[in-house]
Amino acid sequence: MQKRFFLIPGAAILFILCFTVFGDRGLLRINHLHRDLDDTQKRLNELKDENDKLKREIAALQSDRRYLESIARRDFGLVRGNEVIYQFSPAPAKPATAGNAPAQGDAPGATTPAAATQGGVPAQREAARPAQPAARSGK
Repeated sequence: MQKRFFLIPGAAILFILCFTVFGDRGLLRINHLHRDLDDTQKRLNELKDENDKLKREIAALQSDRRYLESIARRDFGLVRGNEVIYQFSPAPAKPATAGNAPAQGDAPGATTPAAATQGGVPAQREAARPAQPAARSGK
């Protein structure tokens, strides 16, 4: 008789505790919903920031002519009528040795206009031309 006296209230408390932790409105579900709420708030803040950035870009596109010109140059490769475009071929990559190590501050693959050209012609094009005989004087 005494076992029943402790068993029935213990089972009832265990039953209530089970629903409190694992039920549809239990602690685990509430914790999960709070995490979802935090993630949604973060996403909302990111979207608001992106929306503000896009609004600023729209305003710049409507009013700032320099911004329009920079986009036209960067994205579409447009130039003004009086501009001259120089295109340099990248120099072939050479392994760095002790004798021809690049100077400090120079990038290994960087080329300067003077190094990349010979008389206004890119160095690779110059090297690809066949060698011509030296001019002889008529004396």
